[in-house]
Amino acid sequence: MASPSTNETIEQTVTGLGYDLVDIERTTGGLLRVTIDMPYVADAEQFINAEDCEKVTRQLQFVLEVEGAAYSRLEVSSPGIDRPLKGEKDFERFAGELVDLTLKAPIGVKASAGSTVSANQKKFRGTLERAGDAWQIVWSDEPPVKPGQRVSKNRVPAPLQALGFTLDEIQQARLAPVVDFKGRKPRGAKAAPTADEQAED
Repeated sequence: MASPSTNETIEQTVTGLGYDLVDIERTTGGLLRVTIDMPYVADAEQFINAEDCEKVTRQLQFVLEVEGAAYSRLEVSSPGIDRPLKGEKDFERFAGELVDLTLKAPIGVKASAGSTVSANQKKFRGTLERAGDAWQIVWSDEPPVKPGQRVSKNRVPAPLQALGFTLDEIQQARLAPVVDFKGRKPRGAKAAPTADEQAED
Protein backbone atom coordinates (compact mmCIF):
# COMPACT_ATOMS: atom_id res chain seq x y z
CA MET A 1 0.00 0.00 0.00
CA ALA A 2 1.30 3.47 -0.86
CA SER A 3 2.05 5.95 1.91
CA PRO A 4 -0.80 8.17 3.20
CA SER A 5 0.68 11.28 1.60
CA THR A 6 0.99 9.52 -1.77
CA ASN A 7 -2.54 8.15 -1.41
CA GLU A 8 -3.86 11.64 -0.73
CA THR A 9 -2.00 13.03 -3.74
CA ILE A 10 -3.40 10.29 -5.98
CA GLU A 11 -6.96 10.78 -4.69
CA GLN A 12 -6.80 14.56 -5.10
CA THR A 13 -5.43 14.19 -8.64
CA VAL A 14 -7.99 11.58 -9.72
CA THR A 15 -10.99 13.44 -8.26
CA GLY A 16 -9.64 16.74 -9.57
CA LEU A 17 -9.83 15.29 -13.09
CA GLY A 18 -13.48 14.34 -12.53
CA TYR A 19 -13.13 10.62 -11.74
CA ASP A 20 -13.73 8.43 -8.66
CA LEU A 21 -10.78 6.68 -7.03
CA VAL A 22 -11.69 3.01 -6.51
CA ASP A 23 -8.44 1.47 -5.27
CA ILE A 24 -4.69 1.93 -4.86
CA GLU A 25 -2.34 -1.07 -4.79
CA ARG A 26 1.44 -1.27 -4.57
CA THR A 27 3.06 -4.61 -5.47
CA THR A 28 6.41 -5.94 -4.23
CA GLY A 29 7.85 -5.31 -7.69
CA GLY A 30 7.26 -1.57 -7.36
CA LEU A 31 4.11 -1.48 -9.51
CA LEU A 32 1.69 1.25 -8.43
CA ARG A 33 -1.78 0.26 -9.61
CA VAL A 34 -4.54 2.88 -9.51
CA THR A 35 -8.14 1.92 -10.31
CA ILE A 36 -10.56 4.65 -11.37
CA ASP A 37 -14.24 4.85 -12.26
CA MET A 38 -16.76 7.39 -13.48
CA PRO A 39 -18.72 9.22 -10.75
CA TYR A 40 -22.08 7.62 -10.11
CA VAL A 41 -25.04 9.01 -12.05
CA ALA A 42 -28.35 7.21 -11.42
CA ASP A 43 -29.74 5.20 -14.37
CA ALA A 44 -26.76 6.08 -16.59
CA GLU A 45 -24.26 3.64 -18.09
CA GLN A 46 -20.77 5.10 -17.91
CA PHE A 47 -17.55 3.27 -18.58
CA ILE A 48 -13.87 4.10 -18.26
CA ASN A 49 -12.05 3.89 -21.58
CA ALA A 50 -8.38 3.93 -22.66
CA GLU A 51 -8.39 7.71 -23.12
CA ASP A 52 -9.55 8.21 -19.52
CA CYS A 53 -6.74 5.99 -18.23
CA GLU A 54 -4.13 7.77 -20.35
CA LYS A 55 -5.33 11.17 -19.13
CA VAL A 56 -5.06 10.15 -15.47
CA THR A 57 -1.72 8.39 -16.05
CA ARG A 58 -0.11 11.50 -17.53
CA GLN A 59 -1.29 13.71 -14.69
CA LEU A 60 -0.28 11.22 -11.97
CA GLN A 61 3.19 10.75 -13.47
CA PHE A 62 3.70 14.50 -13.27
CA VAL A 63 2.46 15.01 -9.70
CA LEU A 64 4.16 11.88 -8.32
CA GLU A 65 7.47 12.97 -9.85
CA VAL A 66 7.11 16.38 -8.22
CA GLU A 67 6.37 14.67 -4.89
CA GLY A 68 9.27 12.24 -5.31
CA ALA A 69 7.07 9.17 -4.82
CA ALA A 70 8.94 5.85 -5.09
CA TYR A 71 7.54 3.43 -7.66
CA SER A 72 8.91 1.62 -10.70
CA ARG A 73 5.80 1.53 -12.89
CA LEU A 74 2.37 3.16 -12.86
CA GLU A 75 -0.76 1.40 -14.09
CA VAL A 76 -4.13 3.13 -14.27
CA SER A 77 -7.11 0.93 -15.10
CA SER A 78 -10.88 0.58 -14.94
CA PRO A 79 -12.46 -1.54 -12.18
CA GLY A 80 -13.54 -4.42 -14.43
CA ILE A 81 -16.60 -6.62 -13.91
CA ASP A 82 -15.41 -7.67 -10.43
CA ARG A 83 -15.18 -4.08 -9.15
CA PRO A 84 -14.24 -3.83 -5.46
CA LEU A 85 -16.74 -2.15 -3.14
CA LYS A 86 -14.79 -0.03 -0.67
CA GLY A 87 -17.22 2.00 1.40
CA GLU A 88 -20.75 3.16 2.10
CA LYS A 89 -20.87 5.16 -1.15
CA ASP A 90 -20.07 2.06 -3.23
CA PHE A 91 -22.66 -0.03 -1.38
CA GLU A 92 -25.32 2.62 -1.99
CA ARG A 93 -24.35 2.75 -5.67
CA PHE A 94 -24.51 -1.01 -6.25
CA ALA A 95 -27.51 -1.95 -4.10
CA GLY A 96 -29.51 -4.53 -6.04
CA GLU A 97 -26.43 -6.02 -7.71
CA LEU A 98 -25.00 -9.52 -7.25
CA VAL A 99 -21.89 -9.34 -5.03
CA ASP A 100 -19.19 -11.62 -3.64
CA LEU A 101 -18.55 -11.01 0.05
CA THR A 102 -15.74 -12.23 2.31
CA LEU A 103 -16.10 -11.67 6.05
CA LYS A 104 -13.18 -11.03 8.39
CA ALA A 105 -14.40 -13.81 10.70
CA PRO A 106 -16.56 -16.93 10.09
CA ILE A 107 -20.31 -16.42 10.39
CA GLY A 108 -20.39 -18.42 13.67
CA VAL A 109 -23.58 -18.04 15.71
CA LYS A 110 -25.30 -16.19 12.86
CA ALA A 111 -25.66 -19.55 11.09
CA SER A 112 -29.31 -20.28 11.88
CA ALA A 113 -30.78 -23.72 12.40
CA GLY A 114 -32.12 -25.25 9.20
CA SER A 115 -29.86 -23.06 7.08
CA THR A 116 -27.39 -24.48 4.58
CA VAL A 117 -24.80 -21.99 5.84
CA SER A 118 -21.92 -23.47 7.83
CA ALA A 119 -20.78 -21.74 11.03
CA ASN A 120 -17.22 -21.51 9.66
CA GLN A 121 -18.27 -20.02 6.31
CA LYS A 122 -16.73 -16.66 5.38
CA LYS A 123 -17.51 -16.30 1.66
CA PHE A 124 -20.95 -15.57 0.27
CA ARG A 125 -22.60 -14.52 -3.01
CA GLY A 126 -25.96 -12.79 -3.11
CA THR A 127 -27.93 -9.69 -4.01
CA LEU A 128 -26.90 -6.62 -2.03
CA GLU A 129 -29.72 -4.90 -0.13
CA ARG A 130 -30.07 -2.15 2.43
CA ALA A 131 -31.32 -3.49 5.80
CA GLY A 132 -32.11 -0.57 8.10
CA ASP A 133 -28.83 1.00 9.19
CA ALA A 134 -26.81 -1.98 7.95
CA TRP A 135 -26.67 -4.20 4.85
CA GLN A 136 -27.57 -7.72 3.84
CA ILE A 137 -27.11 -10.07 0.93
CA VAL A 138 -29.94 -12.34 -0.14
CA TRP A 139 -29.61 -15.58 -2.09
CA SER A 140 -31.32 -18.86 -2.88
CA ASP A 141 -29.75 -22.30 -3.09
CA GLU A 142 -31.98 -23.00 -6.10
CA PRO A 143 -29.79 -24.52 -8.88
CA PRO A 144 -29.62 -22.24 -11.95
CA VAL A 145 -31.91 -23.14 -14.85
CA LYS A 146 -29.94 -24.25 -17.90
CA PRO A 147 -30.81 -22.81 -21.33
CA GLY A 148 -33.72 -24.75 -22.83
CA GLN A 149 -34.49 -26.53 -19.55
CA ARG A 150 -38.22 -26.80 -18.77
CA VAL A 151 -39.19 -25.95 -15.21
CA SER A 152 -42.23 -27.55 -13.63
CA LYS A 153 -44.84 -25.04 -12.47
CA ASN A 154 -45.44 -27.27 -9.44
CA ARG A 155 -41.83 -27.13 -8.26
CA VAL A 156 -41.47 -25.42 -4.89
CA PRO A 157 -38.62 -22.89 -5.08
CA ALA A 158 -35.84 -23.04 -2.51
CA PRO A 159 -36.36 -20.50 0.30
CA LEU A 160 -34.43 -17.25 0.22
CA GLN A 161 -31.60 -16.86 2.72
CA ALA A 162 -30.20 -13.59 4.03
CA LEU A 163 -27.00 -12.55 5.77
CA GLY A 164 -26.94 -9.21 7.57
CA PHE A 165 -23.60 -7.45 8.08
CA THR A 166 -21.93 -4.12 8.78
CA LEU A 167 -19.09 -2.70 6.72
CA ASP A 168 -16.70 -3.26 9.66
CA GLU A 169 -17.26 -7.03 9.35
CA ILE A 170 -16.13 -7.18 5.72
CA GLN A 171 -12.68 -8.26 4.60
CA GLN A 172 -13.49 -7.86 0.92
CA ALA A 173 -16.53 -7.11 -1.22
CA ARG A 174 -16.71 -7.15 -5.01
CA LEU A 175 -19.31 -7.16 -7.75
CA ALA A 176 -19.79 -10.79 -8.82
CA PRO A 177 -18.06 -11.26 -12.20
CA VAL A 178 -21.18 -12.27 -14.14
CA VAL A 179 -20.71 -11.84 -17.87
CA ASP A 180 -23.67 -10.25 -19.64
CA PHE A 181 -22.87 -9.73 -23.32
CA LYS A 182 -25.52 -7.01 -23.46
CA GLY A 183 -23.67 -5.07 -20.75
CA ARG A 184 -24.80 -4.08 -17.26
CA LYS A 185 -28.33 -2.75 -17.36
CA PRO A 186 -29.08 0.69 -15.91
CA ARG A 187 -30.80 0.59 -12.52
CA GLY A 188 -34.49 -0.19 -12.97
CA ALA A 189 -34.15 -1.37 -16.58
CA LYS A 190 -36.36 -4.31 -17.49
CA ALA A 191 -34.84 -7.41 -19.03
CA ALA A 192 -35.78 -8.14 -22.64
CA PRO A 193 -38.68 -10.61 -22.85
CA THR A 194 -37.80 -14.21 -23.57
CA ALA A 195 -39.15 -16.07 -26.62
CA ASP A 196 -41.65 -17.90 -24.38
CA GLU A 197 -42.89 -14.61 -22.90
CA GLN A 198 -43.26 -13.10 -26.37
CA ALA A 199 -45.27 -16.14 -27.50
CA GLU A 200 -47.64 -15.70 -24.57
CA ASP A 201 -48.38 -12.05 -25.49
